[in-house]
Amino acid sequence: MISVENLTKRYAAKTAIENVSFKVNSGEILGFLGPNGAGKTTTMRIIVGYMPASEGSVRVDGFEVFDNPLDVRRRIGYLPENPPLYLEMTVTGYLRFVAKIKGVPKERLDSEVTRVMERVSVSDVKERIIGKLSKGYKQRVGLAQALINDPPVLILDEPTIGLDPKQIHEVRELIKELAGKHTVVLSTHILPEVEQTCHRVIIIDRGKIIAVDTPQNLRFQLQGVERVHMEVDGPVADVISKLKATPGVMDVHKLTESDGRCRLQIEGQLRKDIRSELARTVVQSGWGLLELQSATMSLEDIFLKLTTAEEEGKVGT
Repeated sequence: MISVENLTKRYAAKTAIENVSFKVNSGEILGFLGPNGAGKTTTMRIIVGYMPASEGSVRVDGFEVFDNPLDVRRRIGYLPENPPLYLEMTVTGYLRFVAKIKGVPKERLDSEVTRVMERVSVSDVKERIIGKLSKGYKQRVGLAQALINDPPVLILDEPTIGLDPKQIHEVRELIKELAGKHTVVLSTHILPEVEQTCHRVIIIDRGKIIAVDTPQNLRFQLQGVERVHMEVDGPVADVISKLKATPGVMDVHKLTESDGRCRLQIEGQLRKDIRSELARTVVQSGWGLLELQSATMSLEDIFLKLTTAEEEGKVGT
Protein backbone atom coordinates (compact mmCIF):
# COMPACT_ATOMS: atom_id res chain seq x y z
CA MET A 1 0.00 0.00 0.00
CA ILE A 2 2.90 2.37 0.82
CA SER A 3 6.36 2.09 -0.69
CA VAL A 4 9.16 4.43 0.38
CA GLU A 5 12.47 4.16 -1.46
CA ASN A 6 15.76 5.93 -0.70
CA LEU A 7 14.04 8.97 0.77
CA THR A 8 16.39 11.83 1.68
CA LYS A 9 15.60 15.33 2.91
CA ARG A 10 18.40 17.89 3.12
CA TYR A 11 18.33 21.37 4.53
CA ALA A 12 21.11 23.95 4.25
CA ALA A 13 22.70 23.04 7.57
CA LYS A 14 21.66 19.41 8.10
CA THR A 15 20.23 16.23 6.61
CA ALA A 16 16.92 15.36 8.31
CA ILE A 17 16.57 11.86 6.82
CA GLU A 18 18.92 9.85 4.63
CA ASN A 19 18.18 6.88 2.31
CA VAL A 20 15.03 5.88 4.21
CA SER A 21 13.30 2.85 2.62
CA PHE A 22 10.40 0.71 3.84
CA LYS A 23 7.07 -0.78 2.78
CA VAL A 24 3.72 -0.90 4.56
CA ASN A 25 1.35 -3.73 3.66
CA SER A 26 -2.36 -3.24 3.09
CA GLY A 27 -4.28 -3.38 6.39
CA GLU A 28 -1.11 -3.23 8.50
CA ILE A 29 -0.43 -0.98 11.49
CA LEU A 30 3.20 0.12 11.29
CA GLY A 31 4.84 1.88 14.21
CA PHE A 32 7.37 4.56 13.32
CA LEU A 33 9.46 4.88 16.45
CA GLY A 34 12.28 7.22 17.34
CA PRO A 35 13.37 9.98 19.72
CA ASN A 36 12.36 13.58 19.15
CA GLY A 37 14.26 14.94 16.16
CA ALA A 38 14.96 11.51 14.67
CA GLY A 39 13.18 12.26 11.37
CA LYS A 40 9.72 10.78 12.00
CA THR A 41 7.68 13.90 11.28
CA THR A 42 9.77 14.78 8.22
CA THR A 43 9.09 11.34 6.76
CA MET A 44 5.36 11.60 7.48
CA ARG A 45 5.14 15.02 5.85
CA ILE A 46 6.85 13.76 2.69
CA ILE A 47 4.55 10.73 2.47
CA VAL A 48 1.41 12.89 2.58
CA GLY A 49 2.83 15.41 0.11
CA TYR A 50 3.15 18.22 2.63
CA MET A 51 6.79 18.79 1.70
CA PRO A 52 9.05 17.56 -1.13
CA ALA A 53 11.97 15.20 -0.70
CA SER A 54 15.49 16.01 -1.84
CA GLU A 55 15.85 12.50 -3.26
CA GLY A 56 13.89 9.25 -3.42
CA SER A 57 10.30 8.26 -4.13
CA VAL A 58 7.05 7.49 -2.32
CA ARG A 59 4.11 5.54 -3.74
CA VAL A 60 0.72 5.25 -2.06
CA ASP A 61 -1.74 2.71 -3.49
CA GLY A 62 0.30 2.73 -6.70
CA PHE A 63 0.41 6.52 -7.08
CA GLU A 64 3.67 8.45 -6.95
CA VAL A 65 3.33 11.22 -4.35
CA PHE A 66 5.26 13.83 -6.34
CA ASP A 67 3.68 13.06 -9.74
CA ASN A 68 0.09 12.45 -8.54
CA PRO A 69 -0.33 14.47 -5.32
CA LEU A 70 -4.13 14.82 -5.56
CA ASP A 71 -4.65 11.09 -6.10
CA VAL A 72 -2.47 10.37 -3.08
CA ARG A 73 -4.20 12.90 -0.84
CA ARG A 74 -7.61 11.43 -1.68
CA ARG A 75 -6.37 8.14 -0.23
CA ILE A 76 -4.79 9.49 2.95
CA GLY A 77 -6.20 10.71 6.25
CA TYR A 78 -3.51 12.72 8.03
CA LEU A 79 -3.27 13.73 11.67
CA PRO A 80 -0.18 15.94 12.04
CA GLU A 81 1.53 16.47 15.37
CA ASN A 82 -0.39 19.76 15.73
CA PRO A 83 -3.96 19.13 14.47
CA PRO A 84 -5.07 21.51 11.67
CA LEU A 85 -8.01 23.05 13.52
CA TYR A 86 -9.89 26.32 12.99
CA LEU A 87 -10.32 27.39 16.58
CA GLU A 88 -13.17 29.83 15.91
CA MET A 89 -15.41 27.14 14.38
CA THR A 90 -17.70 24.66 16.13
CA VAL A 91 -16.77 20.97 16.00
CA THR A 92 -19.68 20.21 13.65
CA GLY A 93 -18.99 23.22 11.43
CA TYR A 94 -15.30 22.35 11.15
CA LEU A 95 -15.91 18.69 10.31
CA ARG A 96 -18.54 19.64 7.70
CA PHE A 97 -15.98 22.04 6.20
CA VAL A 98 -13.35 19.27 6.04
CA ALA A 99 -15.89 16.84 4.56
CA LYS A 100 -16.69 19.29 1.75
CA ILE A 101 -12.98 19.78 1.01
CA LYS A 102 -12.56 16.00 0.84
CA GLY A 103 -15.38 15.72 -1.67
CA VAL A 104 -18.03 14.02 0.46
CA PRO A 105 -21.34 14.28 -1.48
CA LYS A 106 -23.86 16.76 -0.08
CA GLU A 107 -26.39 14.03 0.71
CA ARG A 108 -23.79 12.22 2.86
CA LEU A 109 -22.33 15.20 4.70
CA ASP A 110 -24.42 14.97 7.87
CA SER A 111 -24.18 11.20 8.20
CA GLU A 112 -20.41 11.21 7.61
CA VAL A 113 -19.80 13.95 10.17
CA THR A 114 -21.98 12.10 12.68
CA ARG A 115 -20.10 8.85 12.00
CA VAL A 116 -16.64 10.26 12.68
CA MET A 117 -17.80 12.23 15.75
CA GLU A 118 -19.21 9.05 17.26
CA ARG A 119 -16.11 7.09 16.31
CA VAL A 120 -13.80 9.37 18.30
CA SER A 121 -16.31 10.30 21.03
CA VAL A 122 -16.74 14.03 20.44
CA SER A 123 -20.51 14.05 19.87
CA ASP A 124 -21.04 15.56 23.33
CA VAL A 125 -19.16 18.73 22.30
CA LYS A 126 -20.34 18.95 18.69
CA GLU A 127 -21.73 22.50 19.06
CA ARG A 128 -18.80 23.82 21.13
CA ILE A 129 -16.23 26.27 19.76
CA ILE A 130 -13.02 24.32 19.12
CA GLY A 131 -10.84 27.00 20.71
CA LYS A 132 -12.63 26.47 24.02
CA LEU A 133 -12.09 22.70 24.10
CA SER A 134 -9.50 20.90 26.21
CA LYS A 135 -6.32 19.71 24.50
CA GLY A 136 -7.61 16.13 24.62
CA TYR A 137 -10.82 17.03 22.81
CA LYS A 138 -8.91 19.06 20.23
CA GLN A 139 -6.73 16.02 19.55
CA ARG A 140 -9.80 13.84 19.05
CA VAL A 141 -11.36 16.39 16.69
CA GLY A 142 -8.08 16.24 14.73
CA LEU A 143 -8.38 12.46 14.55
CA ALA A 144 -12.00 12.80 13.41
CA GLN A 145 -10.97 14.97 10.43
CA ALA A 146 -8.40 12.32 9.42
CA LEU A 147 -11.16 9.68 9.35
CA ILE A 148 -13.57 11.66 7.17
CA ASN A 149 -14.47 9.89 3.91
CA ASP A 150 -12.97 6.64 5.22
CA PRO A 151 -9.52 6.87 3.55
CA PRO A 152 -7.66 3.58 3.01
CA VAL A 153 -4.42 5.02 4.50
CA LEU A 154 -4.06 6.84 7.81
CA ILE A 155 -0.89 8.72 8.77
CA LEU A 156 -1.02 9.53 12.49
CA ASP A 157 1.77 11.64 13.98
CA GLU A 158 1.71 11.40 17.80
CA PRO A 159 -2.06 10.66 17.92
CA THR A 160 -2.38 10.39 21.72
CA ILE A 161 -0.39 13.46 22.70
CA GLY A 162 -2.30 15.53 25.25
CA LEU A 163 -4.83 12.81 26.09
CA ASP A 164 -5.57 11.49 29.57
CA PRO A 165 -5.03 7.75 30.32
CA LYS A 166 -8.66 6.82 29.56
CA GLN A 167 -8.61 8.70 26.25
CA ILE A 168 -5.25 7.17 25.34
CA HIS A 169 -6.70 3.70 25.87
CA GLU A 170 -9.75 4.57 23.74
CA VAL A 171 -7.62 5.92 20.87
CA ARG A 172 -5.33 2.88 20.96
CA GLU A 173 -8.33 0.56 20.79
CA LEU A 174 -9.73 2.60 17.89
CA ILE A 175 -6.45 2.35 15.99
CA LYS A 176 -6.40 -1.42 16.49
CA GLU A 177 -9.98 -1.63 15.20
CA LEU A 178 -8.93 0.23 12.04
CA ALA A 179 -6.44 -2.52 11.10
CA GLY A 180 -7.46 -4.57 8.08
CA LYS A 181 -9.75 -1.97 6.57
CA HIS A 182 -7.15 0.78 6.82
CA THR A 183 -3.39 0.86 6.47
CA VAL A 184 -2.02 2.85 9.42
CA VAL A 185 1.38 4.45 9.95
CA LEU A 186 1.67 5.52 13.57
CA SER A 187 4.53 7.84 14.42
CA THR A 188 5.44 8.17 18.10
CA HIS A 189 8.26 8.36 20.63
CA ILE A 190 6.06 6.62 23.25
CA LEU A 191 7.24 3.02 23.41
CA PRO A 192 4.05 1.40 24.86
CA GLU A 193 2.11 3.02 22.01
CA VAL A 194 3.91 0.84 19.49
CA GLU A 195 4.07 -2.29 21.64
CA GLN A 196 0.32 -2.30 22.33
CA THR A 197 -0.88 -1.25 18.88
CA CYS A 198 1.43 -2.13 15.99
CA HIS A 199 2.13 -5.23 13.91
CA ARG A 200 5.61 -4.10 12.92
CA VAL A 201 7.98 -1.40 14.07
CA ILE A 202 10.51 0.81 12.32
CA ILE A 203 13.13 2.34 14.58
CA ILE A 204 14.70 5.51 13.22
CA ASP A 205 17.52 7.46 14.81
CA ARG A 206 19.38 10.52 13.48
CA GLY A 207 17.55 10.30 10.18
CA LYS A 208 18.44 6.68 9.45
CA ILE A 209 16.44 3.47 9.85
CA ILE A 210 18.28 1.11 12.19
CA ALA A 211 15.70 -1.70 12.52
CA VAL A 212 12.51 -2.97 10.84
CA ASP A 213 10.68 -6.00 12.26
CA THR A 214 8.04 -7.15 14.71
CA PRO A 215 8.78 -6.37 18.37
CA GLN A 216 8.93 -10.13 19.03
CA ASN A 217 11.49 -10.78 16.29
CA LEU A 218 13.61 -7.86 17.47
CA ARG A 219 13.65 -9.41 20.94
CA PHE A 220 14.78 -12.75 19.51
CA GLN A 221 17.56 -11.11 17.49
CA LEU A 222 18.92 -8.97 20.32
CA GLN A 223 18.29 -11.12 23.36
CA GLY A 224 19.61 -14.40 21.96
CA VAL A 225 18.11 -16.51 24.78
CA GLU A 226 14.81 -16.90 26.62
CA ARG A 227 14.92 -15.48 30.15
CA VAL A 228 12.74 -16.40 33.12
CA HIS A 229 12.73 -14.93 36.63
CA MET A 230 11.87 -17.20 39.57
CA GLU A 231 11.62 -16.93 43.32
CA VAL A 232 11.93 -20.25 45.13
CA ASP A 233 11.70 -21.20 48.82
CA GLY A 234 14.31 -23.93 49.17
CA PRO A 235 18.01 -24.70 49.65
CA VAL A 236 19.79 -22.44 47.19
CA ALA A 237 22.56 -24.80 46.06
CA ASP A 238 20.12 -27.69 45.47
CA VAL A 239 17.63 -25.42 43.68
CA ILE A 240 20.27 -24.11 41.29
CA SER A 241 21.69 -27.59 40.67
CA LYS A 242 18.30 -29.12 39.82
CA LEU A 243 17.14 -26.21 37.68
CA LYS A 244 20.36 -26.38 35.65
CA ALA A 245 19.51 -30.02 34.88
CA THR A 246 16.02 -29.11 33.63
CA PRO A 247 15.52 -29.73 29.88
CA GLY A 248 15.99 -26.58 27.82
CA VAL A 249 17.87 -24.69 30.55
CA MET A 250 21.23 -23.22 29.54
CA ASP A 251 22.24 -21.38 32.71
CA VAL A 252 20.96 -20.25 36.14
CA HIS A 253 22.03 -17.02 37.87
CA LYS A 254 21.30 -16.14 41.48
CA LEU A 255 20.02 -12.59 41.80
CA THR A 256 19.28 -12.37 45.54
CA GLU A 257 19.10 -14.68 48.57
CA SER A 258 17.29 -14.05 51.88
CA ASP A 259 15.63 -16.17 54.63
CA GLY A 260 15.91 -19.41 52.70
CA ARG A 261 14.47 -17.89 49.56
CA CYS A 262 16.31 -17.08 46.36
CA ARG A 263 15.53 -15.05 43.27
CA LEU A 264 16.97 -16.50 40.09
CA GLN A 265 17.35 -15.65 36.43
CA ILE A 266 17.20 -18.69 34.17
CA GLU A 267 18.38 -18.63 30.57
CA GLY A 268 16.86 -21.12 28.17
CA GLN A 269 17.03 -22.08 24.53
CA LEU A 270 15.67 -19.44 22.16
CA ARG A 271 11.98 -19.82 21.25
CA LYS A 272 11.52 -22.60 23.81
CA ASP A 273 9.14 -21.93 26.73
CA ILE A 274 10.79 -23.56 29.75
CA ARG A 275 8.42 -22.25 32.43
CA SER A 276 6.30 -25.39 32.76
CA GLU A 277 9.42 -27.59 33.11
CA LEU A 278 10.87 -25.25 35.73
CA ALA A 279 7.64 -25.25 37.74
CA ARG A 280 7.47 -29.06 37.60
CA THR A 281 11.05 -29.35 38.86
CA VAL A 282 10.40 -27.06 41.84
CA VAL A 283 7.08 -28.63 42.83
CA GLN A 284 8.33 -32.22 42.51
CA SER A 285 11.29 -31.30 44.71
CA GLY A 286 8.93 -30.12 47.46
CA TRP A 287 10.07 -26.50 47.37
CA GLY A 288 7.89 -23.41 47.37
CA LEU A 289 7.37 -21.67 44.00
CA LEU A 290 6.76 -18.02 44.90
CA GLU A 291 7.20 -16.38 41.50
CA LEU A 292 7.63 -17.43 37.88
CA GLN A 293 7.55 -14.96 35.00
CA SER A 294 9.03 -14.38 31.59
CA ALA A 295 11.77 -11.75 31.50
CA THR A 296 11.88 -10.89 27.79
CA MET A 297 13.26 -7.58 26.60
CA SER A 298 10.79 -4.75 26.48
CA LEU A 299 10.53 -2.52 23.45
CA GLU A 300 12.25 0.12 25.55
CA ASP A 301 15.22 -2.26 26.07
CA ILE A 302 15.35 -2.92 22.32
CA PHE A 303 15.17 0.77 21.47
CA LEU A 304 17.91 1.73 23.92
CA LYS A 305 20.18 -1.09 22.81
CA LEU A 306 19.82 -0.22 19.13
CA THR A 307 20.18 3.54 19.49
CA THR A 308 23.14 3.16 21.86
CA ALA A 309 24.81 0.83 19.38
CA GLU A 310 24.13 3.35 16.63
CA GLU A 311 25.86 6.07 18.61
CA GLU A 312 28.85 3.82 19.13
CA GLY A 313 29.00 2.96 15.43
CA LYS A 314 28.04 -0.69 15.90
CA VAL A 315 24.85 -0.66 13.87
CA GLY A 316 24.69 0.26 10.20
CA THR A 317 21.75 1.41 8.14
